[in-house]
Amino acid sequence: MKFPYGISNFETLISEQYFYVDRTDRLPLLEDAGKQLLFLRPRRFGKSLLLSMLENYYDLAKASQFNSLFGHLAIGKNPTPKHNQYFVMKWDFSRVESHTNLQDLRRAVHQHLNDRIQSAATKYQAWLPQAIQIYPDYALSSLESLLTAIQQTPYQLYLLIDEYDNFANNVLMTQGSQSASRYQELVTGEGVLKTLFNAIKAASAGRGLDKVFITGVSPLVMSDMTSGYNVAKNIYLEPELNDLCGFSEAEVKTTVAQLVADCQLSESTTIQWVSLMQTFYNGYRFTRQDTTALVYNPTLALYFWEYFQARCRSPEEMLDDNLAMDKNKLAYIASLPLGSDVIREALLGTSPLMIPSLSSRFSLTDLLKPNPDRSFMVSLLYYFGVLTLVGQTPLRELLFTIPNLVIRKLYVEQLHELAIPADSTRETNRQVARQFYRTGELQPVCELLEQSYFPVFDNRDYRWADELTVKMAFVMLLYDDILYVMDSETKIGRGYGDLTLIIRSDLRQAPLWDILFELKYVKLTKGAKLTAAKVKTKSEAELKALPMVQEQFQAARAQLQRYREILEQEYPGVLRLRTYAVVAVGLERLVWEEVMVS
Repeated sequence: MKFPYGISNFETLISEQYFYVDRTDRLPLLEDAGKQLLFLRPRRFGKSLLLSMLENYYDLAKASQFNSLFGHLAIGKNPTPKHNQYFVMKWDFSRVESHTNLQDLRRAVHQHLNDRIQSAATKYQAWLPQAIQIYPDYALSSLESLLTAIQQTPYQLYLLIDEYDNFANNVLMTQGSQSASRYQELVTGEGVLKTLFNAIKAASAGRGLDKVFITGVSPLVMSDMTSGYNVAKNIYLEPELNDLCGFSEAEVKTTVAQLVADCQLSESTTIQWVSLMQTFYNGYRFTRQDTTALVYNPTLALYFWEYFQARCRSPEEMLDDNLAMDKNKLAYIASLPLGSDVIREALLGTSPLMIPSLSSRFSLTDLLKPNPDRSFMVSLLYYFGVLTLVGQTPLRELLFTIPNLVIRKLYVEQLHELAIPADSTRETNRQVARQFYRTGELQPVCELLEQSYFPVFDNRDYRWADELTVKMAFVMLLYDDILYVMDSETKIGRGYGDLTLIIRSDLRQAPLWDILFELKYVKLTKGAKLTAAKVKTKSEAELKALPMVQEQFQAARAQLQRYREILEQEYPGVLRLRTYAVVAVGLERLVWEEVMVS
């Protein structure tokens, strides 16, 4: 098997016999869906390959290659009448540089469009009755020239637009205090994006443009253009298209089994590797139907498979660096009103995020309100691929969680950046954490949290401080997906363990401990009984002797004993488990004890 990591050219994949999971059976569905379609998926989810497949299928210039490209695929055995019946032109807005100067950005957009129009004119010269005029400063006139020529032929134009919102999102999320106003200038009034989509809408009214297929990440830009382009049909939540991009679990199992056989590993290890991929990569659902199967991010899966094929083991870094850029989107959302609260709740909350419905129309103005609708924030996180739909309540409210561990890592890094942005202490913190993984000695961890993490939460946070705040500090310090599968609020029986660190299945021989925490919190009082000043002066023994601390320790011990038994049943004969009860006294001190098997 040759894995096409980073390759999105369909012709290359097929002609050079790269690994390809056939999705051509969905082409009739796409044809029947409508003339102008909007399909959304997160970054690096296979959208460009999908467009390349459409381009090769409908391109009249590739009619002679139909059998070689599609003959062995589902659509090749039962093609639709429209195959190889269009002039096809593709615009890729990810190739438009996001200039800070809007005039430069406008020029870049028109240059890209003119380049693609010129390319189409050259490609279809044999079919077009006249030369195409290129207008360097105004590509919409170039488009008009192309359409005029097309209307004199028996064929029409199929326009593919890849990453329609790419440069607009970049302007919005990476250009500082002026980003919102610059973004609005792109999508409103005479902005270059709104003007462009107005022209596409007009061209589809019997002027040579028959079909438009648009991909992107979120509906935000389309919503902000309002009347500029209100004719596209949203197909991104159709259950039949849930896995149009991405791999099913069955496809993952089949591929991993082949890799295990090629590596001459024991067949029984297939389950281990599939389980590892499921933990780190699985979890996306792109439909409101909560019974629909989850899909794997194809870029992550190909990254894993290519590494495994070369080395017969899993990569240490399960997060592909090409996806790490998604933390920019989390950083942007964290900067919005209520954004950091939603991110914190998603990572540390005890239950899924719940909203009445998934929003498909919301504007930047909606997001920037002092008290924005929470549904807009959760919906945007969903479209960005950092939340996914997991179910519904009996009243059909939608439930969302973080899809997998590689995305959870982005959340942890974002919370860490919000709380402790300086990089100078990161290496020290990492050394303390790794020492704890090896020795199980918790005191240095607690001292570091008291000295470096808790001071970040100033007095105004005491009003809301609880176990969740303490958990956030532990998660930020101890998260390490190279060594562990970490989960907060792990469901254990009918209860929830506060924090678990289970050694990765491919590192079971490493000198590490599996770890289970139960975290408790004693609130400080404004009166004279238990103030921050008094807590700071007490010894560890004095703090442990306080009745309210004793009460929390007693509850934690009982929970840990119960959770230990259940975890050891779940991982029979595998765990090297150590369990800790930790009590935070305000956000000043931590006292702890290791709870041994009774």
